[in-house]
Parts: sequence; structure tokens; C-alpha cells
Amino acid sequence: MIDDAQLQKIMPALAAAKRQLYLPHLNAAMRASGIGTTMLRTAAFVAQLAHESGEFRWLEEVWGPTPTQARYEPPNPLAQRLGNTDPGDGKRFKGRGPIQITGRFNYAKYGRMLGRDLVAEPALAAAPELAFAIAGLFWQTNGLNELADAGDFMKITRRINGGANGLADRQMYYARAKAVLSTGFVAEPAARGETRSRSDGSAEPLTRGYEAISRSERAMKAAAARTAKSAPLRRAKA
Repeated sequence: MIDDAQLQKIMPALAAAKRQLYLPHLNAAMRASGIGTTMLRTAAFVAQLAHESGEFRWLEEVWGPTPTQARYEPPNPLAQRLGNTDPGDGKRFKGRGPIQITGRFNYAKYGRMLGRDLVAEPALAAAPELAFAIAGLFWQTNGLNELADAGDFMKITRRINGGANGLADRQMYYARAKAVLSTGFVAEPAARGETRSRSDGSAEPLTRGYEAISRSERAMKAAAARTAKSAPLRRAKA
């Protein structure tokens, strides 16, 4: 587990009020998913979440829709892969949580694991209690505890991202987290009956995250700027 002072050093841009709000849920998720049992697991998990969510800035994707986001609406091959079958599913099941789960399929999957109907109430996936629990489950069920034990941060990144996007930023957080947690880390006891993941690494990587959300924000800002720039011209012609 980590405390407020440690989290502040790892994520200096995270406001104190948000640290107090998120920290109990972060620790609860790490406890439930066997992450908090070692410093390496904790450091890798917190580092990846810090990057994916912009230091917990994004727990819910801003929707345009941008051209990228439009691919999450059916009919589209990506929408089909994510289980988005009905009009509006792209927005309904947009990226939520610090690890940005996306798509009807994933909402149903993690909802079943948590005993909550996230398909009926998708906004719950951004509520801190469930958002961090989902991140912990994603981590555990995709074999990332074992990769963290082996120190294979690159493979963790590929399993989350499908590539090495943002690797330098992720590594920066990882190095910082390990330095912060190298002294004063308090390990959680292993959960009774905890089992090792049997993931073979074939799970679909996340399709949202820091890079995709940043692109969406930039696209929306650019569109707004173009609209604002053209508004006086339209008035003048009128």
C-alpha cells in the first residue's frame, strides 16, 4: 500500500483533495488484486495508471465525438470488436477509470466480476470505488503481477497499450515510484486463496489511454478554434 505523502511524490500534479478521494480506493484495489503485496507490483501499477490517466486527471473520456471516437460507434470493425452493437454505444461505453476500459464487452465483463451491472449503468465505471477496482482486476487477470515480479516493465506496457506508446513517460513514473517506495513501503498480506493469473497474453490491449485521450482533446480544441475563427466571417457575410 502507499500513503498520501508517497502518492504526492509520485504524482505531484495530483491535487490534495483528489489524493484524499482516490487513495483509499487505490489501496483497496491493490489489496484485492494482490498488487500491494510487493513494492515492484505497486510501483509498476501506480506508474502505469499515472501515465494512462494523466495523474488521475482523466477518469472519464471527454466525448466530441472526434473522428477517432466515431470508430467506436457501430457499424465499424472496431465497434464490433468492442461489442458496441447499438447506436450510441460508443459514447455510452467510452473510456472510463484510470485505465480507461472501453466498449460494451469490457463493461459487461468487469461488471460481472464486480457484481455490478455496468452495462445498465456505465457511468459507475468512473466512480472511484469501481474505477480503481476495475483497474486492479485488469492488472491481475492479464498476468501483470507476474510481469511486475520479473521486472518486465516493457512487456507490461505492451500488454496494456499494444505497443510502446508513452514508454519514456511510463518509465519516468516507474523509476520515481520505485525510488519513493524503496523506503517505508508497507506490503499488504497476500489474500487468502489468491491464485496466479493464467493469462497467456492474448487479451485485447486497451484502446484508450493518455495518448488517445490527448489526441481527442487536441482535435476538439482545434475544431473549436476553427469554429471561433470562422464565426466573424459568417456574421460579416450575413
